[in-house]
Amino acid sequence: MVQSSTTESSGTASGASAPGRAWLMLSLATVGFAVNFWAWALLSPLGPRFKDTLDLTSFQQSLLVAVPVVVGSLGRIPVGALTDRFGGRVMFPIVSAATTVPVLYLGLAGHSSLTALLAGGFFLGVGGTAFAVGVPFVSAWFPPERRGLAIGVFGMGMGGTAISALTTVKLVDAHGMANPFLITAGVLMAYAVVAALVLRDAPGRTVPTEPLGRRLSAALRLGITWQASALYAVAFGGYVAFSVYLPTYLKTGYGLAQADAANRMAGFVLLAVAMRPMGGWLSDRIGPVRVLAGTLGVVLAGALAQSFTPGLAPVGTIAFLAMAAALGAGSGAVFALVALLAPANKVGSVTGIVGAAGGLGGFVPPLLMGSLYGAYGSYAIGLVLLGVAAAAALTFTETGVRHALTRRASASPSH
Repeated sequence: MVQSSTTESSGTASGASAPGRAWLMLSLATVGFAVNFWAWALLSPLGPRFKDTLDLTSFQQSLLVAVPVVVGSLGRIPVGALTDRFGGRVMFPIVSAATTVPVLYLGLAGHSSLTALLAGGFFLGVGGTAFAVGVPFVSAWFPPERRGLAIGVFGMGMGGTAISALTTVKLVDAHGMANPFLITAGVLMAYAVVAALVLRDAPGRTVPTEPLGRRLSAALRLGITWQASALYAVAFGGYVAFSVYLPTYLKTGYGLAQADAANRMAGFVLLAVAMRPMGGWLSDRIGPVRVLAGTLGVVLAGALAQSFTPGLAPVGTIAFLAMAAALGAGSGAVFALVALLAPANKVGSVTGIVGAAGGLGGFVPPLLMGSLYGAYGSYAIGLVLLGVAAAAALTFTETGVRHALTRRASASPSH
C-alpha cells in the first residue's frame, strides 16, 4: 500500500502543478456524472403515469423504478475495475454513449408495455455506473490533501436526479412522452463527444496489469472496501431512501398535497447535494473520522426525534433538514476516507463496490417503511431502525475505522 501511495503522489504532483487543468477535469467529470444520473432517473417520475396507463400494480410500479437502481448499483463494481485499467478518458465517453441507447429506446418505442419498460430500464442502469468512473478519475488528478474536497464536488453530480424530478413530467405534459428522453439522449451524446475530445487522465496514473477478476478479488480483501461499504450504505443509502420515499411519507404521515410534498423532497435533495463537498472539505481539514462521527450523530438524533412524528413546523422540518445535511456531508466523508486508505491502482475497484453498497442501501428502506406502515399504521419503527443503523455506524467509525486510519498513519513514511 505504501508503494502505491508513493506512485500516486508522484502522479498527482504533476496535476498539482497545473491546478487549472485539474479543476477543468473535475468540472467535466461532475457534468458527466450529473448528465448520466439525469438519464438514470428518468423512469421514476413517470412511475405513477405508467401505473395508470398500463394498469400496473403497486409492486409492478416499484419494480419498474427499482430495476435501473439495482443494475446501476451492481454495475459500478465491474465499471470501477475497468476504470482502474482504462481510465476515465475512455470510460466516461463509453458509459455516456451506451446510456444513450436505452434512453432513445424508452422514448421512441419502449413505453408501451411493462416488459418493454423493464428491458429499457435494465440497460438504463448503465447510467448509474458513472459514479464509479469519476471517483478514481478525479482522485488521480488531486494531491491527497485536496482529494476530499475534489471528490465531494464531483459527488454533487448526484443532483442530476433532481433535474429529472423537476423536468420529466412537465416535458411529457407539454410535448409528449418522447420529449424528455430525446432531450436527455442529445445531451448525453454531446457530453460523450466532448469527453472523448477534452478529458485527459492524470499524468503518472497508476495502471494495474492484473485481470479484472483478480483485481476485484484483491479489492474485496481490503479492509477499507468493507469499512467504506458499511458506512456508505447508511450515509448515501439514507439519502437515496429519503429522496425516493419522502413524498409518500409526507403525504401519508402529514396529509400534505403531492406538489407540496415533492417540493419539500426537492429541498431535502438540494441541501444534501450542497453539503457533499462540505463533507469532503471538512475531511481534508479535520479528518474523515471526525466528520463521519459528527454526521452520524446528527442522523441518530434526527431519526429519533422524527420517530415521535412531531409537527412539521418547526421540529419536523428541522429534523429532516438536519438529516439531509448530515447524510450529504457523510457521503462526502466516506470517499475522502477511500482516497486516504485505498491503494492508488485499486481506487476504481473499491469505489465500484462501495458505490454498489450505497445504491443497494437506498433500495431496502423504502420497502421496509411501506411494509411497517402497512402493518402498524405508523412510521415510528422505521425511523427508530434508521437511528439504530446510524448508532451502529457511529460506533464502528469510532472503533474499527479510527484504528485503520491510525495504523495507516503509523505505517506511512510521510508521518
